[in-house]
Amino acid sequence: MKKLTHGKGFWTAIVVVAILSALIQFLISGGTLNSFYVNTIFYIGINIILATSLHLIMGITGQFSIGHAGFLAVGAYASAIMTMKLDLPFPVAILAGGIAAGIAGLIIGIPSLRLKGDYLAIATLGFGEIVRITFLNIDYIGGASGMQVRHLTTWPWLVACVVLTVVVITNFTNSTHGRACISIRENEIAADAMGINTTYYKVAAFVIGSFFAGIAGALYAHNFYIIQPTNFGFLKSFDILIFVVLGGLGSMSGAVIAAILLTIISTFLQDYSETRMIIYSLVLIIMMLYRPQGLMGTKELTSLFKYRGTGKGGMPNDNKQTIA
Repeated sequence: MKKLTHGKGFWTAIVVVAILSALIQFLISGGTLNSFYVNTIFYIGINIILATSLHLIMGITGQFSIGHAGFLAVGAYASAIMTMKLDLPFPVAILAGGIAAGIAGLIIGIPSLRLKGDYLAIATLGFGEIVRITFLNIDYIGGASGMQVRHLTTWPWLVACVVLTVVVITNFTNSTHGRACISIRENEIAADAMGINTTYYKVAAFVIGSFFAGIAGALYAHNFYIIQPTNFGFLKSFDILIFVVLGGLGSMSGAVIAAILLTIISTFLQDYSETRMIIYSLVLIIMMLYRPQGLMGTKELTSLFKYRGTGKGGMPNDNKQTIA
């Protein structure tokens, strides 16, 4: 049996994240960064969680979902109820947001994931709109006026949630369960013929992705002071979808890079909504024309740091396997 170890890419990423996190925390604590830049950085972290969670559903399992904002809303409101109505600690609220969104993913996943392609996209889009309209008519959480939420999201909590999301989804992808999901993406009929329970793995990926979208919702709710149902419309789902498609279906690194770039563009052009949509459209058109596989395709940044041993004559030894 081959021994699987973490490669240089994994430890390089850990070191880079630790250094950047400490530096940003120092800048925030010292007041060097004003509120605009702090909010932008926090929004980048939240979007990274959303992009990687949808990456598991679309990029790894191949399920076309455009209702991810619905799970974001479920997590946001569930966590807000925990802190504002029940006066529970913030960590409990984060976990409650993730669990609530995961349950919602299970409820919508069992019946709808028997669908494929456009039919699944329509079903998930309908789910997102049902969630938004439901919250719009519940007075307990403020209805259309929205719900006020205390600012509890901090940089350490955000970094911890981002790292947890990336590590869990990466390990799931590299496990036998992740390989089963990839086989479903490549050829669902062949995977089913080989004895893989395709419905089970599609629902499992949907629940895990929904869970982390709920965690992103908890961080989102406690960072912007007020949440309204209009914040979670179908356009929000399309924003998250663009992260995954632009980055490259099947590449987590691509989804993260796209989330960072598009969040920065969107933030600095927030006063010019028409210009922002024109830039979005141009970027997508150019990308589809010249690089239809996305920024990274199916490759990961860690592949640049993979170590391969050498055999006789200095030739690469392909018998040694490392997973970054």
